[in-house]
Formats: sequence, structure tokens, C-alpha cells
Amino acid sequence: MASMTPVSQSQSVLDKPQFKSPAPHASFPPISLRSPSFRFRALRRHGSVPARRGGVLEMAPKSVVVSATTAEKPKKRYPGEAKGFVEEMRFVAMKLHTRDQAKEGEKEPQGQPVAKWEPSIDGYLRFLVDSKLVYDTLEGIVQKAAFDSYSEFRNTGLERSEKLTKDLEWFKEQGHTIPEPSSPGVTYALYLEELSEKDPQAFICHFYNIYFAHSAGGRMIGKKVAEKILDKKELEFYKWDGELSQLLQNVREKLNKVAEGWTREEKNRCLEETEKSFKYSGDILRLILS
Repeated sequence: MASMTPVSQSQSVLDKPQFKSPAPHASFPPISLRSPSFRFRALRRHGSVPARRGGVLEMAPKSVVVSATTAEKPKKRYPGEAKGFVEEMRFVAMKLHTRDQAKEGEKEPQGQPVAKWEPSIDGYLRFLVDSKLVYDTLEGIVQKAAFDSYSEFRNTGLERSEKLTKDLEWFKEQGHTIPEPSSPGVTYALYLEELSEKDPQAFICHFYNIYFAHSAGGRMIGKKVAEKILDKKELEFYKWDGELSQLLQNVREKLNKVAEGWTREEKNRCLEETEKSFKYSGDILRLILS
């Protein structure tokens, strides 16, 4: 059946855009990929050539090259630092030994070696009394804890005061007179008291060197003295309740933990105190020969 739609309506439908014949494609001149104009436009898109805006050429930003010489210098490493701060303290302390005391020692020997000492009971008692005063002071400081870090070192098992009390009682029972503390012990105890109130890093240096030195060289000296004047009797001063190596390791870990919160400057201040620690302890040790 023929369509009854008027021609005018059919024409209006055909006039709609979707039914119009497509316009012929715009004609562009062919461009060679090798032509200068193509290369220019490509480079311009990537910012490699200046763009022209308002008659003014704008340069693309240049890449910034940082010289290797401006890079940060490697951080200085201190001997033993990789193993923890206790190893740093040990390294400095070993340098202050003589070569016959430690292979890392750098100090020249002063006086006779321990093997040739001629100790006396009176001199040894003065040494024990002054040592007890120093240990009493150390233990009192950590109990009082002017700084929170000191409380980490309570009841470590390395304490010596109680042991020395027993030894002095034994000497008294043998008929010996127990002397009063002498100048070396009193001087060191006062110094530790003052130092602990104002410089915890420096105080920790003394704490470490006193306890750890006694567990090593101190034991050797005690054995030599006992052989010469005590018929090889081992004093309580040289005995520990528990495995000494484990007690020392526990304290090492505590020391390393405390030092983790220190700046490099504070660590260096601690290390610099080592020589004073050796001097004060040496003055007390020489009482054995007095």
C-alpha cells in the first residue's frame, strides 16, 4: 500500500541532520614524517623548542643536574659503633691498657707488672675499704636515680657492696684492724656523686668501667694477691651469684638501650670520661702496694 505521508512531511524528515549526506572530508596537504615542519611541531609538543606566545619566545625549562660533589658526605663511623655503644666504650677502654694487659693497649707500662707485685695485708685492706666506699656510692646513686635511666641498673647482680662487707668481716675475725676510707676512695666517691647529678652520660662511663673492669682484670689481680698473702683464699669480692657472663650480657643490653636515646655529642662526652675513670680507679688499685 502506498504511503499516505505528504511529501512536505517526508522532506522535513530528510532535512534532519542524521539523514543528510555526509559532507566530503576536508582536504589536508600531505606531510612527510621527515619534513622540517613535522619535526618542529613534534619537538615543540615535547617542550624541546621554545614556544611563541604574544610574539615572545618562551624557553622550555632546562633539566637540573645535581653534581655528585653536592651530595651529603657519608656519616662518620666510630670504632665499635655497629655493634652498639658498649662496644664503643670497650674499644676506648682497651686503648688505655698497656700492651701486656690487652692486645689493643697503647699505654706504656708504669711500674711493675702484677705478677711481680709484693702486696701487704694492710695495703690490701685499704684497697678493699676504698673500693667498698666507691661501690656503696654507685649503688646508692642508681637507687636514688636522679635520672630515670639510672633505675635500669638496679639489682643487676654485679653489685659488690654486700660481698665486700662479708670480706671485711672475715678480715676482722682474723684479728686485722679495718681502716677508715682514705683519700683516693673518698675523692672518687665525691666525684661520682657530683657527676651523677649533672651529667648522666659521663656517670654511665664510670659505672661501666668500674663493674666491667672488676669482672676481668680485677679478678686476675685478686687471684694473684690471694696467692701471695691469703694462702689462695678466694674472697667474696670475686664471686657472683649466677653466671657472670650472663649478668654482664644483661647489663650490656641495658647500657646499649639507654645509649640509643643519646645524641652523638652525648655519646662522645661519655667516651671522653674514660680516662678519668681509669685514673681514679688506678689510684685506689695502687693502695694494694702501700
